[in-house]
Amino acid sequence: MSVNELYAKYTRVWIPDPDHVWRAAEIVRDYKEGEPVLHLTLEDETPLEYSVGPKSNSLPFLRNPDILVGENDLTALSYLHEPAVLHNLKVRFLEPNHIYTYCGIVLVAINPYEQLHIYGEEVIRAYSGQNMGDMDPHIFAVAEEAYKQMARDERNQSIIVSGESGAGKTVSAKYAMRFFATVGGSTSDTNVEEKVLASSPIMEAIGNAKTTRNDNSSRFGKYIQIGFNRQYRIIGANMRTYLLEKSRVVFQAEDERNYHIFYQLCASASLPEYKDLCLTSAEDFTFTSMGENIFIEGVNDAADLEKTREAFTLLGIKEGNQSSIFKVIASILHLGNIEICSQRDGESCHILKDDLHLKHFCTLLGVELKQMEHWLCHRKLITATETYVKNMSTKQAENARDALAKHIYARMFDWIVEHINKALHTSSKQHSFIGVLDIYGFETFEVNSFEQFCINYANEKLQQQFNSHVFKLEQEEYMKEQIPWTLIDFYDNQPCIDLIEARLGVLDLLDEECRVPKGTDENWAQKLYKQHSVSAHFQKPRMSNVSFIIVHFADKVEYQSEGFLEKNRDTVYGEQINILKASEFQLVADLFHDKDDVPPPKSSRVNVRPAKTTPKAPNKEHKKTVGHQFRSSLHLLMETLNATTPHYVRCIKPNDLKEPFMFDSRRAVQQLRACGVLETIRISAAGYPSRWTYPDFFNRYRVLLKKSEMTSPDKKLVCRNLLETLIKDHDMFQFGKTKIFFRAGQVAYLEKLRADRFRTACIKIQKTVRGWLQRLRYRKVRKMAVTLQRYGRGYLARRHAEFLRQTRAALLCQKQYRMVRDRRVYLRVRRAVVTIQAFTRGMFTRRIYQEFMLHHKAMLIQKVVRGWIQRRRFRRARDAAITIQCLFRRVQARRRLKQLKVEARSAERLKSLNSGMENKIVQLQRKMDDKSKELRTQNDQLLQVNNKLQKQLEQVKSQQGEAGGGAQLSSLQEELDRLRQELQEATAQRKRTEEEHRNEKTGLQLRVEELEKENALLKSEKEEMNHRILQQTKSSGEDSGTVSLMETSLQAELDAERQRYQNLLKQMTTVEQRYDNLKEELSMSKFQPGHRRNPSNQSSLESDSNYTSISTSEVGDTEDSIQLVEEMGLEKAAMDIGVFMKLQKRVRELEQERRRLQVNLDKMEELARSRASESRSSTSEQETADLAYNNLKRQELESENKKLKKDLNELRKSISERASENDPSNELQDSYNLLLSQLRSANEELEGRKEEVLILRTQIVSAAHIQESKQPIQQSSEAPEVSEDKEPVDSEEALKAYHGLCESKNSTLQDWCPLDEDGELGLAYLGLKQVARLLEAQLQTQSRQHGDELEALHTQIELLRDDIEKKQEILSFTASLSPEARVEYSVQQEITRLTNDNLDLKELVEKLEKNERKLKKQLRIYMKKVQELEAEAQTSRSRPAMSRQVTVQRKEKDFEGMLEYYKEDEALLFRTLITDIRPNTVSATVPCLPAYILFMCIRHADYVNDDQKVESLLTSTINAIKKVLKKNNEDFEMTSFWLANTSRLLHCLKQYSGDEAFMTQNTGKQNEHCLKNFDLAEYRQVLSDLSIQIYQQLIKVAEGIIQPMIVSAMLESESIPSLAGVKTMGYRNRSSSMDVDSGGPPTYTLQALIRQLGQFHGTMRDHGLDPEIVGQVVRQLFHCVNAVTLNNLLLRKDVCSWSNGMQLRYNTSQMEEWLRANNLSQSKAAETLEPIIQAAQLLQVKKKTTQDAEAICSLCTALSTQQIVKILNLYTPLNEFEERVSVSFIRSIQTRPQQRHDPPQLLMDTKHMFPVLFPYTPSALSLETLHIPASLGLDFLTRV
Repeated sequence: MSVNELYAKYTRVWIPDPDHVWRAAEIVRDYKEGEPVLHLTLEDETPLEYSVGPKSNSLPFLRNPDILVGENDLTALSYLHEPAVLHNLKVRFLEPNHIYTYCGIVLVAINPYEQLHIYGEEVIRAYSGQNMGDMDPHIFAVAEEAYKQMARDERNQSIIVSGESGAGKTVSAKYAMRFFATVGGSTSDTNVEEKVLASSPIMEAIGNAKTTRNDNSSRFGKYIQIGFNRQYRIIGANMRTYLLEKSRVVFQAEDERNYHIFYQLCASASLPEYKDLCLTSAEDFTFTSMGENIFIEGVNDAADLEKTREAFTLLGIKEGNQSSIFKVIASILHLGNIEICSQRDGESCHILKDDLHLKHFCTLLGVELKQMEHWLCHRKLITATETYVKNMSTKQAENARDALAKHIYARMFDWIVEHINKALHTSSKQHSFIGVLDIYGFETFEVNSFEQFCINYANEKLQQQFNSHVFKLEQEEYMKEQIPWTLIDFYDNQPCIDLIEARLGVLDLLDEECRVPKGTDENWAQKLYKQHSVSAHFQKPRMSNVSFIIVHFADKVEYQSEGFLEKNRDTVYGEQINILKASEFQLVADLFHDKDDVPPPKSSRVNVRPAKTTPKAPNKEHKKTVGHQFRSSLHLLMETLNATTPHYVRCIKPNDLKEPFMFDSRRAVQQLRACGVLETIRISAAGYPSRWTYPDFFNRYRVLLKKSEMTSPDKKLVCRNLLETLIKDHDMFQFGKTKIFFRAGQVAYLEKLRADRFRTACIKIQKTVRGWLQRLRYRKVRKMAVTLQRYGRGYLARRHAEFLRQTRAALLCQKQYRMVRDRRVYLRVRRAVVTIQAFTRGMFTRRIYQEFMLHHKAMLIQKVVRGWIQRRRFRRARDAAITIQCLFRRVQARRRLKQLKVEARSAERLKSLNSGMENKIVQLQRKMDDKSKELRTQNDQLLQVNNKLQKQLEQVKSQQGEAGGGAQLSSLQEELDRLRQELQEATAQRKRTEEEHRNEKTGLQLRVEELEKENALLKSEKEEMNHRILQQTKSSGEDSGTVSLMETSLQAELDAERQRYQNLLKQMTTVEQRYDNLKEELSMSKFQPGHRRNPSNQSSLESDSNYTSISTSEVGDTEDSIQLVEEMGLEKAAMDIGVFMKLQKRVRELEQERRRLQVNLDKMEELARSRASESRSSTSEQETADLAYNNLKRQELESENKKLKKDLNELRKSISERASENDPSNELQDSYNLLLSQLRSANEELEGRKEEVLILRTQIVSAAHIQESKQPIQQSSEAPEVSEDKEPVDSEEALKAYHGLCESKNSTLQDWCPLDEDGELGLAYLGLKQVARLLEAQLQTQSRQHGDELEALHTQIELLRDDIEKKQEILSFTASLSPEARVEYSVQQEITRLTNDNLDLKELVEKLEKNERKLKKQLRIYMKKVQELEAEAQTSRSRPAMSRQVTVQRKEKDFEGMLEYYKEDEALLFRTLITDIRPNTVSATVPCLPAYILFMCIRHADYVNDDQKVESLLTSTINAIKKVLKKNNEDFEMTSFWLANTSRLLHCLKQYSGDEAFMTQNTGKQNEHCLKNFDLAEYRQVLSDLSIQIYQQLIKVAEGIIQPMIVSAMLESESIPSLAGVKTMGYRNRSSSMDVDSGGPPTYTLQALIRQLGQFHGTMRDHGLDPEIVGQVVRQLFHCVNAVTLNNLLLRKDVCSWSNGMQLRYNTSQMEEWLRANNLSQSKAAETLEPIIQAAQLLQVKKKTTQDAEAICSLCTALSTQQIVKILNLYTPLNEFEERVSVSFIRSIQTRPQQRHDPPQLLMDTKHMFPVLFPYTPSALSLETLHIPASLGLDFLTRV
C-alpha cells in the first residue's frame, strides 16, 4: 500500500515522547507524500503538528487495531516495532495483570512484586501435556515444552532465564524446577525431585542477598542439570555455579545486605544449639552492618534458617557437618570484627591480646591463636635465595583479612555446592537432561567494575547464541513451508566478543598485567587505549585516563579500571591458608587443601565442539586468574547450551520502587533492548511475521469473498485468489504448504478491509431498519387519519339516520291513530249485527229441537219391548247349550287333568312363573337408574350449596376486612340461617330418598320370599308328582327306554331353568350393587363437600390400579382369595375388573365342561351296553370304572392346566403394565366393594358348578357300575360307598364334597328311583335346593350389610353436623379477628391440614409399598407353582393315555445355598473365579456371580466350623483381587467388575452376619442362611477398605481415559456449527510444540465424551454395581470434567469469548440431558457443573454498568471473585464490534463487598475426591436358587 493510503485520516500512530518513551496520537488530516508536517491529535485532544522529513524525523509508527491489543504473543501483532511491543506488554500487565507474554520463542516475564496464586499443583496439572500455544503464557508452559521436546526428539533441553537484578530470575528458575519435579517425579523411593527442590533454599541462603533493586538477588550464576531416565523420570541432578560475588562478604552498599545466611545465624543466636557460635545481633558485626539495614520487610530470618537446615538434612548433610558449616560462617563474622591497631611508625600493626573475636575465630576454626594473630599482621616474602617476614601496614592487614574472609566463604560455598551435587548424583544411567540456567542479565551502573564486566561479557555470549538460534528457527520455518526466502540481516556481536576474549583482548591484557610484578590498573588502561583504540566497540572517555567504554549489544558501558587487577588476582597469603589447613576440624582442613588445577569435568552426555578455539591456558607455574577461570567456565557453558535445544525466559523489572503492578515504560524499554526481545521482533519483522493456516484465514476473511467464490471446495485456491485481488504487491505475502505468510502490516490492512466490509453491511442494515421504522410510522399516521375520517363520516351518517327515524316515527303514529279510529266504528256496527242474528237463530233452533224429542221418545219405547222379547229367547237357548257343554267339558277335563299332571313335572311352569319376575327385575333396574339420577342431582345441589357457602364465607371475610363494621354481621347471620334451613331441607330430602330405597329393598326381599314360597310349592308338587309317577309306573309297567327318554328331556329343561335362575340372581346382584354405589357416592359427597370427583375422571382399575388381580385359577380356591383380600385391608387392596370377567368366563367353561361330561356319559352308556355280554367279574368292573374315571380326570387336568397358564400370562401382563403406576387414592373403595361383591357371587356360582361337575362325575362312575351289574335300584345308594373305598385319592375328595347329597334320605330315593333310575333328577332337585339355601344366606348377609350401612350413614350425618358446627365456630372466631390475625389463623389451619394429609399419604405409601412387596412375593410363588404344574403336565403327557395318573409331587432334597470344595481345589477356585475370569464370561448370568459363589463357599466353611478354611478363603480372596487389579490397573471394565463383586461380597457378609441391624429386610429363608459360628466383622472392615481402594482406582482409570477428551470436547469442538470465530495467531501456534508429522493431538467431540461416559455407566450397570455407587462415580467424573474445563478456561484467552460461552453452555446442557436420560439426576453430578455453567453465563452476560456487576456477583455464586476477575480479564472480542471489559468494571467487581469465603487458589483441584459411601444394599436373591453355569468350570464345587 502507498503512504497516502496508510497515513489517512483517523489513522492512529505512535510518536516519541521524552517522558513516556512513546505516545499515542491520531491523524486528523490525510497525509500526502512529501508534506513536511503531519497533523495529529493526542489522546487528551491536544493538537500537534509533527514534523516529517527524510533526514530529521521519519513517518511515525502505525498502531495496531484494538482487536490485536493485549495479544499473548507479540509476534501476532500486525505492526511489529518497539512502541507496539511496549504498549502490548503494558496493557497486559496493568489491565488483566498478566505477567507472562510470548515474544516468538521468548517468554517475557514481568515481576509483579506481589504473590500470585498461579503456581499451585493444579496449575501444573493444567499445563502438563498441553501444547505451548494452547494455554496462556506461563513459565510452566515453557517447562512443559522443554519436557515434551526432550521426550519426543530425544534431545537435551535448556531453559535460559536472564534479566537484571530484581526481575525475578530466581523465582522463575525455581518454578521451572518445581514443574519438572512434579511431572517427572522419580519412580523409586529416593525422592530425587524433593532433593532438587530442597537445593533452592540452601543456595538462596548462601548465594542470595538484598540489593537496592531486589530483596532476594542471586549474586552468582548457576546452571542446574536435571537428569532423566528412559521413562523420563528424574534420577538425579547436577549444579554448576559461576562468578560468586565474593566482595559482598566484606562490603555492602547503603541499604544492602550481606548473604542471607549471616543474618539467619544472627537471628537464631539465642537458641541453645547456636550458643557455641558466640553470635549476637547482626548490627554488632562489621560484615553485616555496612548497609545500615539488617532487616527485610516480610522476611523471618530465624524461620528461614530452619528451612535451610531441613534442606541440609534432606540432602544428606549430617548434623555434625551442618554445625561445622555454621561455625565457619560465624568465624567469618568474628574475623571481620578483629580490630587491627597501627604501630607508631605506620609501617606495622598488631592485634590486641584480649581481642575476643580473634579468640572466637580461632576456636570456631580450630587453629592456633598465636599463629593466626602473627600472620594477620605479617607476610612472607620468598626470593631465589632467602625468605623474609615483613610487617604489614594497617591498610594491608585489613585487605589481607578481608581477602581471607572472602576466600573462606568462597571455599565454603564450593564445598556446599559439591555436596549438593553428591546428594543429587545417581548411579543410574542418565538418558537425557534439562538444564535451567539462572544467570545475571546485562548490568550498567554509575560505577562499573570487574564484576559488571564479567556479567556483560557472559550476556554478550548468550545474546550471540540467542540471535543465531532465532535466525535458525526462522530459516527452518520457511524451508518447511517451502517458500522462497532471503538472508535476514541481524545484529552479530562477534566483534564485541573478540574484543573481550580474543588474543590481546581485554582479558588477555588483564592477565598479562597481573603477571607483571609492578602492574597497576593505570598501566593496564593505557595498554587498552593503545591496543584497541581503532576498534568500533571500544572507546576512551574524554575526561578520564583510567576508564574505558565498551559498546555492548544493549548499551555503552563505562568501566572504572580501579580494582580490576586485585579482583582478577584474588590474592590470599599462603601462610594464613596453611594455618587453616592445619585445623583440628577435618571439614575446615578439607576446605583449603589444594586440588588439581584443572577445569571441571564435562558432562558425559555432552559431546560437542566449541564454536571457536578456546584460548590457550597460561603456564602452570602461574595461578589461574579469576578472568581466566570465568572465561573457561563460560565456554563450557556455551558448549553445553549449543548441544541442547534452548528455551528463553526474559525477566523484566517493571519499576525501581518495587511497587506491585506499576509499569515504568523507560525502565522497561531499557531492559527490552538489553535482553534481546526487540532484536527478536526485528528479526521476525524482517521476514513474514504473521502466519495463518488456510482454514483459519478462510473463516476469518470469507466476508471479503463473493458468494460465487465461496462455493469452491478448494480453500487454498479461494484464499490465493482473494489475496491476489486484495493485495497487489505479491511480495507482501507468500503461500506455504499449510500456511499463508504475511509481511508486517498486511494483517492490519486485511483487518481494515474486513472492518470496512462490516461497516458497509452495518450501514445497509441500519438503512433498511430505519426505512422499515419510517414505513411503520407512516402506516401508523395513515391509519390514524383514516380512523378520524371514519369516525367523522359516521357521525354525519348517524345524524341523517336520526332524522329519517323521526320522520318514519311520525308517519307511523299518524297511521296507527287513523287505524284505531276506523276500527272502533267497525266493531260497534259488527256487534249490533251479530246480536240480531243470534236471537233469530235461537228461535228457529228451539222449534226443531221440540220436534226431534217427540220422535226420540217413541223409538225408546219400541227398543225396550223388542229387547225383552230377544232376551227371553236367548236365555232358553243358552241354558240348553250350557248343559251340553258341561257334559262334554267334564269328559275333556278328566283327560286334560291327566295330561297336566304329566306336564307338571316339566320346567314350563317354572318358566311361566319366572317370566313375571324378569319383568319385575327390569322395572326395578329402571327405577334404580331413575333414583340414581335423582341422587346425583341432589349431590350436585349439595355441592353447589357448599361452594356457595364457601364463596359467601370468603365475601364475608373480605367485607369484614374492608369495612370492619358490625352492621353486616346481622345480614350475614340471616344468610347463615337461611343456608342452615336449606341444608336441613336437603337432609330431609336425603332421608326421604333413603326411605324410598329402604322400601324398594324391602320389596325385593318380599319378592325373594315369594320366590322361596313358589320354590317350596314346586317342591311339594314335584314330590307329589313323583309319588304319582311311581304309582303309574307300577300299574302301567312302562319300559325303561321311555323313562330314559323322559329323563333326558327333564334334564334339559332343568338345565335351562337353572341357567335362567342364575341369570336372575346376577341381575339382582347388579341392581343391589348399583344401590350400594349410589350410597357410596352420597357418602363421598357428604365427607368431601368441597370436592367431588367426576365419574368421567375415574379410570378403570384395569389400567390405573397399582395392584395385581388375584387370580382364582392360580390360587386354586376363590374363597381363600377373598379372605386374602379382606386380610389385606380396604385401603391396600383393589380388584381388577378382569378378575370378574375371568370368573364369568370360567363359569361358562365349567358349563361347557358339564355338557361335555354329559356327552361322555352317553358314550359310556353305549359302551356299557355293547359290553353287556362280556364277563363282569368284580376285578374287571373295578378296572373299567377306574379307567373311565382316570380318563375324565386327565382331560379335566389338561383343561385346568391350560386355563391356569392363560390366567398366569394375563396376570404377568397386568403386573408389568402397572409396575410403574402408583395411585394410592382412597377412591378405589367403591370399585373394591363392587368387585368384591361380584367376586363373591361369581365364586358362589362357581362352587355350584363345581358341585354339579362332581355330581356328574360320581353319576358317571355309578351309572357305569349300575348298567354293568344290573343290580336293583335299591342298591344304587350303596354304590358310592362301595366305590369310595376303592376310588383314588382325588375321587375321595369329590365324594366328600358331595357327601351331603349322596347320603340323603333313603326314603326319598326310594320314592323317585322308579322314575329316575340313574338318580339324576333327584340330584338336580337337591342341587336346586342347595342354591335356594345359598340365596337365602346371601339375602341375610345383604340385610346385615344394609343395617351396617345405615348405621354408617347415620354416623356420617353426625360427623357432617359436627363439621358444620366447627365451621360455624371457626367462622365466628375468624369474624372477631383482625385482618392480619385472620390471615395468620387461616394459614395455620391450612398448614395443619396439609401436615395431616401429608402424614396420611406417607402412611398410605408405606402400606402400598408393603403390599407391593407382598404381591411380588405371591407372584414368585405362583410362578414357581406354574412351573411345577407345567413340568407335571409334560410328565403326564409323556405317559400312555390309558395308564393310571396319580398326582404325586416330587420332593427334592433341600439345597441350603452352600458350596463345598476340597482343600487342594482352593487354588483352582481362585484361579478360575478371580484370576482368569473375564467380565464377559459371566455377563449373561446373575450380576456379581463370583461374589455369591465365594460367599456360599464361606457359608459352608462356617457351617462345618472350619476357622482355618474361612481365614484362608477370605485372605486369599482379598489378595487375589488385589493382584488382579494391580495387573489390570488401566482396565476400567475389570476394575468396575471387581468393585461390584467386592461390594456385593461385603453386603453378603453383612446381610448374613446375624446382626439384627442387617436382617430387617431378609426373608425367613435368608435368616436361616445366616452365619452360625464366626463373626467376620474384621474382614468386613478389610473388604470395606478394599472397596474404597478399588473405587479410587476406578476413578483414576476413568479420569485418565476422559481427561484427554475434556478440553477438546467441552471447549474446542463446535457443537453449534459456525458459531466460533477466528483470531490472529502468534508464533506459538506455529512453533515446534505441536507434532506436525503425527497430525497433532487427537480431537474429540462432545458426543465422543458423552459416549465414553455412557460406556462407563453401561459397564457399571451391567456388572450390578449399586446405583448409589454408580451415582458417586458419575459425580466424581463430572467434577473432573468441570475442573479441567474451568481450569483451561481460566488459562486460555482464545476461548474466553461470547461465542465460546454459548458453545460451553450448550455442551453443559447436553451433559445434564445425559444425566436425566440415565436417571442420574439424584446423584448430585449436575451440581458439580455449576461453576462451568456460571462461567459460560458470565461470558454471555452484559458487562458494562454497575447493575451488571451486581447481577454478575449474584449470578456467579459458585465462582470465586478471583476467578470472575480472571475470566473478565481474559474476555476477548472476536471482532471490532465487540468491546473489551473495561478496567473500571473489573475494579468494581474486585472492590464489591463479597459475603463469601473464596479459596486462595485460582484453579480448581482436579484431584479432589468426594467422600465415598457404600450404603448397605441387601440382596433379594435366595442362595438356594442360584444357578452356576457349566462354562465357568466349577465342577469341583458340590452343592450342599
